[in-house]
Amino acid sequence: MNKLIIAALGGIAGGVLLSTQVAGPLIAQEARANSSVYEQLDLFGDIFERIRANYVEEVDEAALIEAAINGMLTSLDPHSGYLPPSDFDDMQVQTRGEFGGLGIEVTQEDGFVRVITPMDDTPAMAAGVEAGDFITHVDGEALLGLTLEQAVDLMRGPVGSEITITVVRETRDQPFDITIVRDRIRLTAVRARLEGNTAIVRVSTFNDQTYPNLQEGLRDLIAELGGLDNLNGVVLDLRNNPGGLLNQAIRVSDAFLEQGEIVSTRGRRPEDGDRYNATPGDLIDGRPLVVLVNGGSASASEIVAGALQDHRRAVIVGTNSFGKGSVQSIMPLAGEGAMRLTTSLYYTPSGRSIQALGIAPDILVEQRPAVETPEDEDQARGGRNEASLRGAIQNSTLSEDELRQLEEEQAIAEATARLRNEDYQLAYAIDILTGLNALGPRGN
Repeated sequence: MNKLIIAALGGIAGGVLLSTQVAGPLIAQEARANSSVYEQLDLFGDIFERIRANYVEEVDEAALIEAAINGMLTSLDPHSGYLPPSDFDDMQVQTRGEFGGLGIEVTQEDGFVRVITPMDDTPAMAAGVEAGDFITHVDGEALLGLTLEQAVDLMRGPVGSEITITVVRETRDQPFDITIVRDRIRLTAVRARLEGNTAIVRVSTFNDQTYPNLQEGLRDLIAELGGLDNLNGVVLDLRNNPGGLLNQAIRVSDAFLEQGEIVSTRGRRPEDGDRYNATPGDLIDGRPLVVLVNGGSASASEIVAGALQDHRRAVIVGTNSFGKGSVQSIMPLAGEGAMRLTTSLYYTPSGRSIQALGIAPDILVEQRPAVETPEDEDQARGGRNEASLRGAIQNSTLSEDELRQLEEEQAIAEATARLRNEDYQLAYAIDILTGLNALGPRGN
């Protein structure tokens, strides 16, 4: 018995000795790290006091601290930053779908302000601002050296006032000016219409209205067609959609999926990750789906496109998307401001990270500039056939219903041809759906 007790005590003593030998250096290392942090904070305090005492002009102390906080956050990545109370309020209003400004989504690259996309039906889009443009000056004032928030503040102003932005565009040799009249931006999250028997659903942003608008729009179009059986399919147009709320991206993806993962997020710590799955129910009951994307499709748009692509639920058409695959958490702070901090990355169901890569389309289709086709050329193209020849034998084998159907099909074909001139990518998407329907129903 004594031997057992001694052996046990020896084990305990050995364990204490071992833990002391291991933990000692770790504690010392952590103490050194903390000491270094405190030294750096002392350095910050010293610099702040010297600026306050010796700078050539009297400084606004609150603005100086705010600039230091923002500099710390923006040094991490382009999407982290400090939101003063006014910006925090604007952001909350924007997610509800109405705000004042030009109607552009911007980011910052190497100190330059880059347009992610102009938003639908906004002054910026009407004035000709394009995705990928770099804005170098606002009313003659250079933006280089400003934070993104400061640059955005310069672009804000009273509704009805004019602003002139200087733009550098890859396809132009020289910078040029664009004058825009500021307006109140009212974003319509979803617009739905029919092209023949194909539903075109344009999603311009992901805000609180997006999924309800999508659901209502599809329901109305299906009713207009006389039922789901008459629907060829849906084109989900996410071009130039800069993203928005994660929960809305999940709901829009879920609208067309019956099961499986939609997206996962992974942060610094494994326990911070989340996984979001689809629930049963498909708004179009498995009908063909084409998703349109381009370089202005970012964030939430890429989540939707990636989920539908990985589940082979949709054909992705267009050009490579923007590649914003990071998640920002908004953390309210003292003083009614907030901190926007990148806390995790998005991953598609197959485990792909969107970050800096984007979503590659299944079918690469570049947009073509609109071309006005002369009316006589249209007539010439349509007139060169057997039926146009003088004295040609007419086809009398068709019934009135068949002739009516033929005329309707011809009208749809002509409308698609016109659309191809106006929006080549959209017309291509409709052609894909038409081809899929020509093959007949697919088995499950």
